[in-house]
Amino acid sequence: MNPKLQALQDAIVGGNIPQLVMNAVSYAIDLRSSDIHIEPQQSTIQIRYRVDGSLQRVVEYPPNIHPAVVSRIKIMSNLKIDEQRIPQDGRAQVTTQEGRELDLRVSSLPTVNGEKMVMRLQDKSKEIPTFEKLGITGSSLKQFTEALNLPNGVLLTTGPTGSGKTTTLYAALQTLNKPDVNIMTIEDPVEIQMNGLNQSQVHPDIDYNFAFGLRTALRQDPDIIMVGEIRDRETVDVAIEASLTGHLVLSTIHTNSAVETLTRILNMGVPAFLMTATINAIMAQRLVRRLCDKCKVATAVDEQTLELVKRALSHLHPDEPRDAALIQALKFYAPSGAACDQCNGIGYYGRVGLYEVLKMNNAIRELILKNASSMEIQEVAMKNGMVTLEQAGVLKALSGITSLEEVYSVARPESA
Repeated sequence: MNPKLQALQDAIVGGNIPQLVMNAVSYAIDLRSSDIHIEPQQSTIQIRYRVDGSLQRVVEYPPNIHPAVVSRIKIMSNLKIDEQRIPQDGRAQVTTQEGRELDLRVSSLPTVNGEKMVMRLQDKSKEIPTFEKLGITGSSLKQFTEALNLPNGVLLTTGPTGSGKTTTLYAALQTLNKPDVNIMTIEDPVEIQMNGLNQSQVHPDIDYNFAFGLRTALRQDPDIIMVGEIRDRETVDVAIEASLTGHLVLSTIHTNSAVETLTRILNMGVPAFLMTATINAIMAQRLVRRLCDKCKVATAVDEQTLELVKRALSHLHPDEPRDAALIQALKFYAPSGAACDQCNGIGYYGRVGLYEVLKMNNAIRELILKNASSMEIQEVAMKNGMVTLEQAGVLKALSGITSLEEVYSVARPESA
């Protein structure tokens, strides 16, 4: 048994609450967990960790010590101990026994069985990955880098919560972070602190929101501005205004695909001519689990999935780098389910991104101004070299990086 898990179980048996909380955090870091869920059930309290996007049950403890555990976490994160009727949010800074500094984002929620606590772990010592490590390759990397190097304009990353959008923006800022540029960020919250950046955290409760922060940033003589998220018309208006006055603006938005982002911005009330004048590129992204290199096995693929794969590959742009032998062989891999010490028998270890980059050009601008449908824009974008999320996933599955099951759990097939 892992010594950290043993220490956690010993703290539960001994009723040592501060040790229980610290050991839970310490073990979560060892498992590369992003979130800790402490969930009251009818007769027990379970602790689950989110590892590589999936929740895993780790340990449970008796309900009689749960109020003390909740109080301990609330004290750490400056929440009201006596308030158990409404949800609360807080933050804590923790240094583990190994000397690793962590930011914890804490959320409490009243449930019928007691308060549920979720702690999001932000490892301050974690390095910001390069584009290649994130999984941005081929024409997607080329088009995204070209858009980043433009002197002004808006660059958006899109995808659901937890799809790595902010990490992508940090990786972009790392490449842009030079001594001769002033980079401002308006975030909620500041997830990774970077030297050379002027990072500010919004406080909506005192009316310091993204739009207000962005307006203020424009008075700070910036070259590049990163806004955590575009949520409303006001923020998108200021972002467009900033790009028109010579700034490069990076931000995130919640939509399903790169092309659908155009429709979303139009629905926010932004005129088409302004959108075509300011947007440089939109990158949709998803995270899939990486197959464990130690125990992955070749697998047979059913006829229906094979048809989807062949259709996706047949529409791949001719300039997109590919391994002809791999495409010819159509060989795919899956988790073996064997007892493996590297991935704990899960079959996956770590995650990698799938990326779809829509780079603005005159053909796309013309379609937007003509109010063309998303399907028409998608078709032209693919002819101009856009690789869809499905295609990016299939190429990664052919390379043995992930499984087709993972790809189709996040990417929509072309026929759908």
